[in-house]
Amino acid sequence: MERSVIWLAGSLAGALLFASPALAADTANAVLKDASGKEVGKATLTATPSGLLIKLDLTAAPEGDHAFHIHAVGKCEPPDFKSAGPHFNPKSSKHGLMNPDGPHAGDMPNLHVVAGGTLSIEVLNPTVTLSGESPLLDEDGASIVVHTAADDYKTDPAGNAGDRLACGVVTP
Repeated sequence: MERSVIWLAGSLAGALLFASPALAADTANAVLKDASGKEVGKATLTATPSGLLIKLDLTAAPEGDHAFHIHAVGKCEPPDFKSAGPHFNPKSSKHGLMNPDGPHAGDMPNLHVVAGGTLSIEVLNPTVTLSGESPLLDEDGASIVVHTAADDYKTDPAGNAGDRLACGVVTP
């Protein structure tokens, strides 16, 4: 009996050890910083059977409506964050949630930041994954970008969303 208990405990510990890397691939994070390098928020990306659940918490963003996108490159070089590239768009769709030929996989709903600069939101994006088909964690990575203006949901290629206000590289 004692040997069975020890074997079972060892087997469970081994299973947890080998399962840990697989579980880690199901979640990614991004720390968003503004052009001065100040942290303004965090995003947690979790793989689900229905798509990627993105939990975004902003702590120091300007009040108002802001576009929120996944960009195609995992680089966030200030001051303009152009290094993040265009919107993540592996299927070459048109931009915009209201575009009949869209949206880009990286198109997300606008954010409404309240006075004080805080926001907490969860958004499900059914068109992207961390790994597998349309992966964010590919060779050049991906980033989360918050823009200075709201997205108009139709203008190609970027929805008249204004400059890039904050950026965070998606990391496993």
